Amino acid sequence: MSLPPLVEPAAELTVDEVRRYSRHLIIPDVGMDGQKRLKNAKVLAVGAGGLGSPALMYLAAAGVGTLGIVEFDEVDESNLQRQIIHSQADIGKSKALSAKETVQGINPYVQVNLHEERLDSSNVMEIFAQYDLIVDGTDNFATRYLVNDACVLLGKPYVWGSIYRFDGQASVFWSEHGPCYRCLYPEPPPPGMVPSCAEGGVLGVLCASIGSIQVTEAIKVLTGTGDPLVGRLMIYDALEMTYRQVKVRKDPNCAVCGDNPTVTELIDYEAFCGVVSEEAQAAAKDSTITPAQLKEWIDGDEKIDIIDVREPNEYEIVSIPGARLIPKNEFLMGNALSDLPQDRRIVLHCKTGVRSAEVLAVLKDAGFADAVHVGGGVIGWVNQIEPEKPVY
Repeated sequence: MSLPPLVEPAAELTVDEVRRYSRHLIIPDVGMDGQKRLKNAKVLAVGAGGLGSPALMYLAAAGVGTLGIVEFDEVDESNLQRQIIHSQADIGKSKALSAKETVQGINPYVQVNLHEERLDSSNVMEIFAQYDLIVDGTDNFATRYLVNDACVLLGKPYVWGSIYRFDGQASVFWSEHGPCYRCLYPEPPPPGMVPSCAEGGVLGVLCASIGSIQVTEAIKVLTGTGDPLVGRLMIYDALEMTYRQVKVRKDPNCAVCGDNPTVTELIDYEAFCGVVSEEAQAAAKDSTITPAQLKEWIDGDEKIDIIDVREPNEYEIVSIPGARLIPKNEFLMGNALSDLPQDRRIVLHCKTGVRSAEVLAVLKDAGFADAVHVGGGVIGWVNQIEPEKPVY
């Protein structure tokens, strides 16, 4: 659907700005009026990671006058495969600051505001209120629902994107003109059902494909050009190199934007999304050991069976000495239980401890009462015991 421009045009463009944006100015659908609107626009990027990187760079290049960046993390070497706004020299630096420096290098006429804090229910309304449009590049469900609900309550549009391995999705959610994220996904998936990019991986260049769609949609919404992805979900398959669209209708029973909303203020989104299931939390209580404890058991020749529940490609990157690989899904399907020893204590681990806690619940339910898992997983092991090994 065609929508009116989101922002009013700025008073003028300087001579230098006219030179810089000349390729926009000669497009009839953008022109001087559209470029002035971009100059007057205030856009907030939630995250300066895989999607935030290309989004911020192209928003800056396009001439969006004010860019905000919400980011609390630091640049890690594993980020550089896809987070192109950062460089080798930025490792260990604040992602927000690194992103700001890159943006200002691309376009010195852009005002950059940093919000170096974790976005949550206590600060999201105040931060979002300062901007016209939100670009969501987050990779966890709790923050996605937080962003959605805050935008609905504030009446603001936002451009959403999601990436995983070779697949990407994008849409524009604006409850005043169409559906919101909850209309598409009323409830988050069960804990542990959908791996994050940190667990499942992502093709680096996929970030550019989806991030560029997000910026294209942002420009269209800001300038009133074309038909934004309101009420449509764009699905991209990089392996097949196909794009397809799915219509998304506004749900009259939506909890936040429906006719009789039940979510009228922000909630506890971590609890709502349940990063770890209640069963896993119960199983891990009093059955979680540290990497140091595991090292003591190994050195003391304790009768243990160390089982790595990650995927084979993760096991190839780094492993704990003596651990054997049985992927999580083998336990969930029940195939692995018959192969477990009865005369040794089972010690589970994964990358950080989330998947192993889920498997631990399965084992406890199957009668392995003394089974434990390693809090912090193989990442904790490397950081504390074998720092010379790689992490991912």
